[in-house]
Amino acid sequence: MDITKLTPLFVIIPLLIISCFSLSEATKVLQHKHHESSHFKYTKTTPKQKQLKQCNIFQGHWVWDDSYPLYDSSTCPKIRKEFDCLKYGRRDKFYLKYRWQPDECDLPRFDGLDFLMKMKGKKIMYVGDSLSLNIWQSLVCLLHATVPNSNIRHQTSESITSWTFQDYNVSVMLDTSLYLVDIDNDKTMGRVLKLNSLKNGNMWKDIDILVFNTWLWWYRTGPKQPWDYVQDGDVILKDMDRMVAFRKGLMTWAKWVDTQIDPIKTKVFFQGTNPSHYNGTEWNEPGVTSCSHETQPTSGSTYYGGLPKALQVVKDVINTIKTKHVYLLDITNLSQLRKDAHPSSYNGIGGMDCTHWCIAGLPDTWNQILSTIIFT
Repeated sequence: MDITKLTPLFVIIPLLIISCFSLSEATKVLQHKHHESSHFKYTKTTPKQKQLKQCNIFQGHWVWDDSYPLYDSSTCPKIRKEFDCLKYGRRDKFYLKYRWQPDECDLPRFDGLDFLMKMKGKKIMYVGDSLSLNIWQSLVCLLHATVPNSNIRHQTSESITSWTFQDYNVSVMLDTSLYLVDIDNDKTMGRVLKLNSLKNGNMWKDIDILVFNTWLWWYRTGPKQPWDYVQDGDVILKDMDRMVAFRKGLMTWAKWVDTQIDPIKTKVFFQGTNPSHYNGTEWNEPGVTSCSHETQPTSGSTYYGGLPKALQVVKDVINTIKTKHVYLLDITNLSQLRKDAHPSSYNGIGGMDCTHWCIAGLPDTWNQILSTIIFT
């Protein structure tokens, strides 16, 4: 006797549904088996024991999260083409799916409306090089995604660009200052990088949140170097040890913060040095010479190549500031782990960029951490 002819429909139908579901899930596993390794598998966030104020939110690892990214980059106005990776041909979207998970606590998801409400009537300014542009554009996109119909006033004057969300009177500002210290034009010598001079600081005093950054240009040489001489005190040189110059320039910035900032009004952050990914030896892949074709973060919580010397210089200088508290936005290590998150060749201007970061992408995590520190 053929037993299937006697099997009731109410038994067969559930079995068919279960089989289809299992096949669908198996397909998903096959599609993502390369990217959802045991290091990155998504697990639902659960409360941690340590409170945020006691937690080192910079120590952790990257986990896969299907709810990411936090916004669709195609809806964000005026992303610089250098950062608009999807628009300029990047096909894989795996780099958008990773969330930073501290080891000791949970990092709150970025809440744009909460940010705007708490910052109402205030100004945040990023000051520095193109990495400041990177994080500034990220915050503009995060906030625009929250209130896409908000009235926005866009202003540009000299080195400063500002987006003001007028319904909340919140200004998100960028001041391009490659070295933080001054470059002056001398009639006889040309452009002089003055390690002991910081005149542009007057425009920073009235800001509620200041996020400083410099490092990328300190080792720049050749035609793109924006100075001809460097001045250290009364001594003018054609060149000098760049790490020494970096420290001296930062000390000038630190003295300015110590003497000019009102800590009751202004919170000051310094963004940790930015890593690049042109040398595979640093992430234990000798022979690799760029970030091209990288689609996964480095697993674990530490970077094979170690931390850059410049980061220790930053920490040393910040520790000299006695009268004001400066927060180190210590994004170096967590960014070192993201060799997959650069524009690489998908940058709209040609060449290989393994220094800056795609938007949406890693800079959103920088702002997520920044907002957590500001409001905790």
